[in-house]
Amino acid sequence: MSEKNREGKRTARQKLAAEREKQKSRDKRRRALIVGASVVGVLGLAAVVGVIAANTGKDDSEASGPVVAPSGAQGKDSLAIPVGKDSAKSTLVIWEDFRCPACKAFELAYRDTIHELTDAGQLKVEYHLATIIDGNMGGTGSRKAANAAACAQDAGKFPAYHDVLFTNQPAETDDAYADEDKLIDLAGKVDGLDTTLFKECVKNGTHNSWVEKSNEAFRTGGFSGTPTVLLDGKNIYQDRSMTPAKLKQLVEEANK
Repeated sequence: MSEKNREGKRTARQKLAAEREKQKSRDKRRRALIVGASVVGVLGLAAVVGVIAANTGKDDSEASGPVVAPSGAQGKDSLAIPVGKDSAKSTLVIWEDFRCPACKAFELAYRDTIHELTDAGQLKVEYHLATIIDGNMGGTGSRKAANAAACAQDAGKFPAYHDVLFTNQPAETDDAYADEDKLIDLAGKVDGLDTTLFKECVKNGTHNSWVEKSNEAFRTGGFSGTPTVLLDGKNIYQDRSMTPAKLKQLVEEANK
């Protein structure tokens, strides 16, 4: 083999080796970019999870404007909607969220007894409204339903509309009560509630800031969840032996 041919082959091998080294470098950079992107993706996901965790239980509502309590509201900062006679010897304090499934279960089990006792003048109920499901699941249905219930209180129709909201409660993950038209449609199930004033109150979010203040009172009140049910200061919802019949007996004994 001539010297010229040997030199040509050597040059070709050198070029091939150099090209291989370049390819290795390119592959190394590509792997570094992929790993870097993966790390950024994981960190980004962690950041999102952190934001979700940080906001759990908070209602990032758009409530603004003056705090307008519903007609007849009582208690500290006028955050309680009263039902029943002030002369009743027993008081039942209930913290509820209209999107809360456990609240619906409590209402369906106890409300007939509660109505019987309030109608008889033996029990006064103070309803407090919270929006924790909006904070936990997202959406505005808890707040808008609570505002609508406060609007019903203005019209003197709170107990009936309150019951309608729980009877027709959507699934916890379904923010159906964020639709103001749905809340207005449900008012049609309560005699005399479907009025222009009620519709304007719902559409304008008249009591939104009041609802937000009520929810803040719940969040800072040391309560474990909704519903929270206190009979003369005692948490009866945590009493596993409690039944509607037992509640009735306790109230009747207090009124003797």
